[in-house]
Amino acid sequence: MADHAFGGIRIRHLYKIFGPDAQAHIEAVRNGLTKAELNERHGHVLGLRDINIEMPSGSIQVIMGLSGSGKSTLIRHINRLIDPTAGEVLVDGVDVVKMAEAELREFRRHQTAMVFQKFALLPHRTVLDNTVFGLELQGVPRARCVDTAMRWIERVGLKGFEQKYPNQLSGGMQQRVGLARALANDAPVLLMDEAYSALDPLIRTDMQTVLLDLQKEIRKTIVFITHDLDEALRLGDNIAILRDGEVIQQGTSQDIVLRPADDYVANFVKEVNRGRVVHVEAVMSPLTTADAAGGPTVAAGITIEEAVRSLAAAPEGDITVVDPAGKPLGTVTFRQLAGAMVNAHDGGRRAAA
Repeated sequence: MADHAFGGIRIRHLYKIFGPDAQAHIEAVRNGLTKAELNERHGHVLGLRDINIEMPSGSIQVIMGLSGSGKSTLIRHINRLIDPTAGEVLVDGVDVVKMAEAELREFRRHQTAMVFQKFALLPHRTVLDNTVFGLELQGVPRARCVDTAMRWIERVGLKGFEQKYPNQLSGGMQQRVGLARALANDAPVLLMDEAYSALDPLIRTDMQTVLLDLQKEIRKTIVFITHDLDEALRLGDNIAILRDGEVIQQGTSQDIVLRPADDYVANFVKEVNRGRVVHVEAVMSPLTTADAAGGPTVAAGITIEEAVRSLAAAPEGDITVVDPAGKPLGTVTFRQLAGAMVNAHDGGRRAAA
């Protein structure tokens, strides 16, 4: 059932088998036939197995995995560039899988926008004309197209470049054009498939910042595909990790880093700088009646690294963790904060306790 506001995305029991007779093998796959067995016995490839993900409206959902894990296959089901073998893809409560051709075309034009790894800009069009392209397809009058496009060109930091062509821009600038084009459509769902993977590390970090800053205002439902854990942890409100077409673990960055589901996930997170990911609440102790007021405080929701930086010196005794209204939630010592940053395993054990 659709919500009154945009209802986000719900993927239910989604399967994808690639091959000429996929439906003939779906029950066997449901009953446990493995990817290797399906390929060896029947010459079909298992793309996705029983995917169930809830993507809340206005959040960034990261789908992460190595090459061949099924992440790009999954995102292409949301706008039905790929048809599933079985399952539901509910966008704002409506099953995309059941849409007729005309309905699907309207859905793609108005409900979703996509940002690609290879930029996918039209080389013969200027920055402005690339940005208005989706609006033109919708039949929006030219003056309104230009007005909307110029606003987003400025927002992504390209003001003054609107008459340049793609071959006159750096890779990072080209990706900004792709982002401006997607945002100009004003679709509630933004699909980003390895959008920053082709960029140099510094430009990539810059583009992540652009996206996070914009998201504070636009509150789109963003599905972001990546194979890079640092990127996933920085961007994702929620993260789903895929392997061989299956979801291995879902959760927040805190869940993934502090409580990896298995060795596969643990290997991903072992080199992570936890100080930049783990929030102070994960290492704080419960309040006691002896906790004194008036000492140093840190805000809940900030990372351990941010908390350490915000304290002018290493204070003695307890530091109180407070919510946005200033209400004490717990206490933490500087030693605990520093220890969680320096000793990843110790920080993880304490947080999970």
